[in-house]
Amino acid sequence: MEIASSSAVMTDGQRTRMVAALIIGAFIAVLNETMIQVAFPDLMRDFSAPLMTVQWLAAVYMLVVGTLVPVTALLQQWFTTRQMFLSAAIFFLAGTVVCGAAPVFSVLLFGRAVQALGTGLMLPVMMNTMMHIFPPERRGGAMGMIGLVVMFAPAIGPTVAGLIIDWLSWRWMFYLIIPTAAFSVLFAAASLRNVSDLAKPKVDYLSIVLSCIGFGGLVYGLSASAIHLTSETWGSLIAGGIALALFVLRQLSISAPILELRTFRHPMFSLAMVLVLLLMMVMFSAGLLLSQFMLIVLGMTAFEVGLCGLLPGVAYAAMSLVSGKWFDRYGVKVLIVPGFVLVLLSLWAFTWLDMGTTAFYIIAMNVLLSIGIPLVITPVQTAGLNALPRRLFPHGAAIVNTLMQIAGAIGIVTFTGIVSKVSSDYMESSGNALSDQLEGFAAGIQSAFWWAMAVGAAALVAGMFMKRAEPPE
Repeated sequence: MEIASSSAVMTDGQRTRMVAALIIGAFIAVLNETMIQVAFPDLMRDFSAPLMTVQWLAAVYMLVVGTLVPVTALLQQWFTTRQMFLSAAIFFLAGTVVCGAAPVFSVLLFGRAVQALGTGLMLPVMMNTMMHIFPPERRGGAMGMIGLVVMFAPAIGPTVAGLIIDWLSWRWMFYLIIPTAAFSVLFAAASLRNVSDLAKPKVDYLSIVLSCIGFGGLVYGLSASAIHLTSETWGSLIAGGIALALFVLRQLSISAPILELRTFRHPMFSLAMVLVLLLMMVMFSAGLLLSQFMLIVLGMTAFEVGLCGLLPGVAYAAMSLVSGKWFDRYGVKVLIVPGFVLVLLSLWAFTWLDMGTTAFYIIAMNVLLSIGIPLVITPVQTAGLNALPRRLFPHGAAIVNTLMQIAGAIGIVTFTGIVSKVSSDYMESSGNALSDQLEGFAAGIQSAFWWAMAVGAAALVAGMFMKRAEPPE
């Protein structure tokens, strides 16, 4: 067993360098995840590929990350912090090089899968390492820095990509990332220390197979059904659901599970995961609904939509850092009540979206949402993970990141389904003029946000039972 470097014996300088290495590597990996969406029209033209084919560049990223993350709890018990993070950074760098030089679409798709492999390894390792190197009274600030990566990077991705594509070409989205990714590898090699405990448990290969089929099938099925519900997506959902049920039973029946589901025996962790699931459903779907509203109803360009998301992204990043430090000082309940008020107020404001809505109104209300969400999610995640003993940190980090992937897929499917149903009903009762189509789509967006408010209200009720948990160890 490796002896972990405790937070008590690590100097502030060592901790700062480790945090910087983690943040830089994870930031560029997550940033690259959303940049590709703006390049779809150029990729369709350059590779003579239809939209359904090009969309696989986004789907394969989500699929690989969703499949890999649950297994990271096992990997972190077999490999050191340095081995895990450096491997992740090297995978991401290699995938970026492949994407930038891709001569045909299949090579570009392969490069995206390799990039996703690095991202899927990187995020849980970052969260687990933060939990190890910071004492309980400082973990709120650490989780705030993770929020900076997870939410700010995706928010600015489309804006950065739009600028690059306007001035250069889609390949430069990868060329410009390569030097930073290379620096990330070198800086991590020089700065990271091994902080995790290596138990090297027996590997249950059946669990790994069930995990890949279960989580991969579920994430892909949910993501694909948001575009078009086919027999293939139904098959993926059914196979994923069966495999996931068998995976859960397997984990509860063996002595060394790859994902320790007994973490849910800790009440505050279980309650925190319910809140993470509900809030991530709202947050991811709200971003998609707003961007589609601006593109379709207001007729804005993709770059203009990206710019509209820039200020909310900055607000989210700033509040993630602030709310983490406030949690360390004041606890969880003081923050989540005003946070939920802002979330519900902004969602209610979005139920009024129509063809006359201005971009300023959307940005202002989205800023409120981007302040409210981290006021809740950062303290909730920290309180939940703080409730776990040290040996369960890798499992807790894997569960949090897995739930975020699943929540995003569920939220997008659910709320886009509501938009589609309401829009269709509206069109049946009106004409087929363009104005009727736009009004119908706006009506669908309004209904989806009413339902999002209901989910937010349910989360508020659950959040009232949250409290600061003393670490068991």
